[in-house]
Amino acid sequence: MKKEMVAMILAGGQGSRLGALTSHVAKPAVSFGGKYKMIDFVLSNCTNSGVDTVGVLTQYKPLDLNAHIGNGAPWDLDVRRGGISLLPPYMRKTTAEWYRGTANAVYQNLEYLEQYHPEYVLILSGDHIYKMDYGRMLAHHRKKGAEATIAVIDVPQEEAKRFGILNINGDRRVLDFEEKPRHPKSTLASMGVYIFNYDVLRKALIQDNEKERSAHDFGKNIIPSLLEEKRRLYAYPFTGYWRDIGTLSGIWQANLDLLSLDNPLDLYNKDWQIYTRPIDFPPHYIASYAVTEQTMISKGCSVYGTVRRSVIFPNVTIEKGAVVEDSVIMSGCRIGSGVQIKKAILCEQVSLPAGIVIGDGTELAIISPDTQYDQISIAAG
Repeated sequence: MKKEMVAMILAGGQGSRLGALTSHVAKPAVSFGGKYKMIDFVLSNCTNSGVDTVGVLTQYKPLDLNAHIGNGAPWDLDVRRGGISLLPPYMRKTTAEWYRGTANAVYQNLEYLEQYHPEYVLILSGDHIYKMDYGRMLAHHRKKGAEATIAVIDVPQEEAKRFGILNINGDRRVLDFEEKPRHPKSTLASMGVYIFNYDVLRKALIQDNEKERSAHDFGKNIIPSLLEEKRRLYAYPFTGYWRDIGTLSGIWQANLDLLSLDNPLDLYNKDWQIYTRPIDFPPHYIASYAVTEQTMISKGCSVYGTVRRSVIFPNVTIEKGAVVEDSVIMSGCRIGSGVQIKKAILCEQVSLPAGIVIGDGTELAIISPDTQYDQISIAAG
């Protein structure tokens, strides 16, 4: 079976900087935007771009992620020829090992790729929030006669040191690449979205696996080695909304970005929908005396209090007299009467008794089911 392009989604990350949000689930399975998981965005991008063969490379606490993806039906990836495949590390004839880096994860699944004889391989991260047409990126790759193409976005100078930074010429050919440089030469950052000619990628992965002193990482090893070999690497500029959510403040801000009427992510655009596994809750209920302003409220919620500029996930109860502002309230939470919350993230299944006060609107407060009530005033993220 031959496929023009196969996508490989790196979804095994722990996301340790997200604290309690990833204590029981892989980072791509973290909830976002009221009804979604992070991985829904890259899966929907594949579907909307016509990429129908997708491997999802899992490792850290994959149960929730596996259950969410299932057979791929919500994204129309339950097809006979291709579709979605979950690819955890597995026992081989002589060895068994965890994925040792992003490049090693793909290397360990070369047999999966071989069965499709792809001309191109699309490498993606399962925890980025954005919309992108990978078909346009592939057209750019072909037009340039590239052997590898890197999607890039312009970032603020002060943030550049967090990313892989590229320098390019007037034809967008990549001249050099630095992973998280102390003194960035530009603000053109890699998005962790790559298209490789398969033969080039396969050779690079095999060579990298033979090196003892390698992080087996695309940014640290594969891209620099291809540049050393004078391969044809090009940049593909992206100007839309994109977030690599690596911190609690980042996920808080990305959720609140959805409340802006001019938010470029635009979850209501029917021409590029974000798909997810349906949730079985009744419609939300808002009492006649409740107050809601600039707020997203999901299915199964009951609101009797006041909610302003917040994202409320499914099956949340906000009792009479409670006030929630500038916050992200995740699934299954119960907020007692008179509770005051300002600039906080409540993890799933948090239950707050009456009268608790959380946050003053300056520091971001993070509340998990394990947070003690006498610690809430100092629970800053």
